[in-house]
Amino acid sequence: MLDIATAYNKYKFVGNDFLTWIWFLIETNQNISSFLNIKDKDIVTLEVGNSIVLENKLGDKSKEKITIKGDQAGLEEGTTALKKGAFVTQINLVCKINEDEYKFTIKGESFNITGLKTPKTDLSKKEDEIEGLVLEKAFFCFKIFEVIDNLFLKYLEQRTADDWKHKGLQDIKDWIGSF
Repeated sequence: MLDIATAYNKYKFVGNDFLTWIWFLIETNQNISSFLNIKDKDIVTLEVGNSIVLENKLGDKSKEKITIKGDQAGLEEGTTALKKGAFVTQINLVCKINEDEYKFTIKGESFNITGLKTPKTDLSKKEDEIEGLVLEKAFFCFKIFEVIDNLFLKYLEQRTADDWKHKGLQDIKDWIGSF
């Protein structure tokens, strides 16, 4: 059995690889809804939000970190970093589930979701309806967790498939080469 620190160091690339795969799905206009095993036939779309962080390990123990921020920021530096071998380590996403919009940042190393902004709830309700508001907010949170969980399972399914190097990985390499 692996020690927790050993396991962490051995598999910490998976989260960054996953976020890079998500960026690939977004940029190649993949149908995100088709990747999800969600009971409701929700229409789910993803966009890169207002920030993305990439990291490239250089030969020695140093790292190159590229941070792109801003609502109208171009991703040219990020695509150049990908060509040099960088991975996405953090990405801000805008997820639309039907008409509802969610904004959040996800970190590859820990899968922490931070800054989650869910669709607005009607705060004009009476005090005795607070429980309903809390349940509605919890429902919104679980909705986004369900999307990320399903995407991660689909990523793992593809990543561990026998044809990953010839199909999935090659598709990503072709996408990076197209810049």
